[in-house]
Order: sequence, then C-alpha cells, then structure tokens
Amino acid sequence: MGKTTGFKEYERKAAPYREPLVRVLDFEEIYTDRDDDRLQQQGARCMDCGVPFCQSSVSAPPDTGCPVYNLIPEWNDLVYRGRWRDALDRLHKTNNFPEFTGRVCPAPCEGACVLGITSPPVTIKNIECAIVDKGFEEGWIVPEPPQRRTGKSVVVVGSGPAGLASAAQLNKAGHTVTVYERADRVGGLLMYGIPNMKLDKGIVQRRVDLLAEEGVTFRTGVDVGNDMSIEDLARDNDAVLLTTGATNPRDLPITGREGDGVHFAMDFLRPNTKSLLDSKHADGAYLSAEGKNVIVIGGGDTGTDCVGTSLRHGCKSLVNFEIMPMAPPERTPNNPWPMWPRVYRVDYGHEEAAAKFGDDPREYQISAKEFLRDADGNLTGVMTVNVDNQMQEVEGTTKTWPAELVLLAMGYLGPENYVSEPLGIEYDQRSNYLADRQTYRTTQAGVYAAGDCRSGQSLVVRAINEGREAAREIDRDLMGRTSLL
Repeated sequence: MGKTTGFKEYERKAAPYREPLVRVLDFEEIYTDRDDDRLQQQGARCMDCGVPFCQSSVSAPPDTGCPVYNLIPEWNDLVYRGRWRDALDRLHKTNNFPEFTGRVCPAPCEGACVLGITSPPVTIKNIECAIVDKGFEEGWIVPEPPQRRTGKSVVVVGSGPAGLASAAQLNKAGHTVTVYERADRVGGLLMYGIPNMKLDKGIVQRRVDLLAEEGVTFRTGVDVGNDMSIEDLARDNDAVLLTTGATNPRDLPITGREGDGVHFAMDFLRPNTKSLLDSKHADGAYLSAEGKNVIVIGGGDTGTDCVGTSLRHGCKSLVNFEIMPMAPPERTPNNPWPMWPRVYRVDYGHEEAAAKFGDDPREYQISAKEFLRDADGNLTGVMTVNVDNQMQEVEGTTKTWPAELVLLAMGYLGPENYVSEPLGIEYDQRSNYLADRQTYRTTQAGVYAAGDCRSGQSLVVRAINEGREAAREIDRDLMGRTSLL
C-alpha cells in the first residue's frame, strides 16, 4: 500500500488551517484549499503493514482505530496513484458521510496508525476529506435511489449523524423511510451543535438533499412526543428507530447558578448558528459574547466550539476551565499504541485565543465554587479553587475571575425521555435507552435505538457506525436477511 519507501522519504504534512487572526473575523470554514499533490505524497506514506490497526481490528483494544471500519490503506494507496474516483467508491463503502467525519472526527484512526509507533502518522483525516470533496466537485456523487421497494415503512426519530446514517442505509435496502426532526432544519448535532466554521451547513444540507432525492422523507418542526404520538408511529409503521441523541446537559448547581449570564453550551451555540443561517446574525436572535469577559467551563469539543464562537463575537477576554490536569506531551506507559493517545493538543479555538490574547485560554485543575452577582443579580464573576490529582481542593488557592458570560460545556447525561416514556422503554444505569448492542432492539417490540441516546455522549463517527449497524439489524428483522454492511 502506498509507495514502498514513502514513509521513509516523506514527512507528515497536515493540511493547514487559515490564519487564526483572519479566520476569527468570520464564520467561514477554518480549512484551506485542497492540495492534491501534497495529499498524494501523504498517501504514499501509508505502509504495507501486516495488520492495519487504523481501520480497526478484532485483535485491537476497544475503541481503537476507525469506528466505521474505513478501508483506509486501500484509499490511501488509490489517492497516491491518482485514482481518486476509485478511492471515493472505497470510502463510501463503509462511510455514508465522509465529508462530515473528514472535518469533525478527532481521527482515532491516526492514533492507531502503525507508522505512528515511530513517526508522525499518516494524515488519514485530510485524505478522507479530500476524497469526498473532490467527488462532489467532479460530479461523481449523485443520487442513487433503490431499484425496488420492499413495502416496509420505518420511522427514524432524530436527524443527527446516527439518524441520517440509518435512514440512508434503510432507504438503500428499499424500505420507505421517514425522518422526524424537531428543529426547523435537518441535521441535529451536525446542523446546530457544531459551529459553521468547523462544518459548513451547506455541506450538511447538500447531503440531506441527496438523501431526499434518493427517496428519504424528512419532516422538520415535528417534536415527536409532543406534536405527534410515538405510540401512533410505532403502531402505523413496521419499525421505529430512536436516534434522539444525548441532549440533557450536565449542570453546575453551585451558589449563584440561578439568574442570567450562566448558560448551557448548546443554548449558546444553537441560536448562534440558526441566526447565522437565517440572517447572517442581522436578526440578533442569539446570545452574544461581544464585549464580555467569557468563561467556558468544560474542556471537550463543545467547550472549544464555545471558545471559537465567543472569539468571533468579539469577547473582551476568555478563559476555559478544565478540572482535569494538563495532558502530557507524549504517550505515557499506561497509554500505549494503538490506543487513542491522551496527549496535550491545541485545537482550533485554543490556537485562535492564543493568537488574540497571547496565551492558551485553558486553566487546568480548577473548580468553580460560586457564581458571583451584584446587588441587581447581574453576573460579575466566578470564584474558583484549584484541585489536586485526586480532585481534592487545594487550600489557599481561592481566586475570583471576572465574567459577564459563563458557558457550561461539561457533557451530557442522556436523552430527553419524553419521547420514549409512552412506550415504556427501559433505561440503562446512565439513563440511556436500554438497547442490545448487537441487535439495537429496545425492550419494546419493533422499537430500536442507536447513537448517543443508546451509548451515551460520543463521537459523530461512532454515531454513524451505530446508525449503519441498527439499519442492518432492522433490515434483517423485517426481511429475514440483509445485504447491508
């Protein structure tokens, strides 16, 4: 695979982002234009390794490599040889939406790359994104409706990555698929949870339009469980798949929590993107960080997105609290290859904040103790204390930080159960829908669950995988056999 000596001849050269101080002036994508020559050279670095851990393996540790089992060495080699059209076919074989994962996936495949044992890994994520972008540019990606219909109808509740992947696969099998989405646009997390600068919404809509042309029906602005009975949907269709996501945010119920100025991350990100799409922010129907001292509590992807969005609004200052210690610069002995490397990283928002304010915005091993308010109840700051490696407070480390806006990005606790309660579905210990990992069946006959609402908060690529696998099992249950991968 690739050039036999390519990994010796070429260094890793990842696609650069746009300049930080330029890109914070707009909500356009942070990525630069594709360089085919560079990408072919990077494809040449792919080794002819005996076991390609990048694409996942039954012999690898859990959560190692690509969750959708992308045929990575194959399309790396095809790109190296300039066979982009063939590379696209191999990419779509396992991944319905590489234009999404090629932008927002943290690339566990690269963490498991065999070359990564001794050298920087292959730029797998860049190559994946380039293949599908070129496919759209060249007109290779066109609607492919099924040649026959089975007469079976399936309802998908939720249009995030798991819902869209399952709808695509079920439609491919010939079933009549209707997707219900409570928002005004299709895409769930992909549309309103991830900011436009990381995933342009035109790219999401482009794929949604393709699915519609292939025969998938989308019904937006319908909140199943409130606007429509889930019991009626289950009775009137051959199967119902719940892909509602994990949308219950983790709160921080400390002194001063009640009142304006403290908001959940999605209550900040979602209206921002909607206002951007509706009016380019002219309607003012979003929570602005302009001129404010902003504190983001939580260090994951959502926290980074809050950082990047606040910078684009023109915040006065920005700090990102993380309760965990700073990650080491390299793998530790208890984090060996091919496991996901838990090492220090600088994401796009951190880079932007450092460029604007001079420092990485993250403060580690710090815990918020109180939200401070003035006599009128206005948020003025946050009082914190440092914690040690055992999460115990360190005496004498109390500090006050100015803040007029605090964004809580501390993860999610499971799905909103109003959708499922009428069906009497059971839940697991973490309040997710209880569904078998192999069959995706819930405790209610004919009702399935996949994605974050079943597994808990996870990655877009894992949600796509669960959507595909759930579709395969639904097809098997409905038809007695399945040809879906």
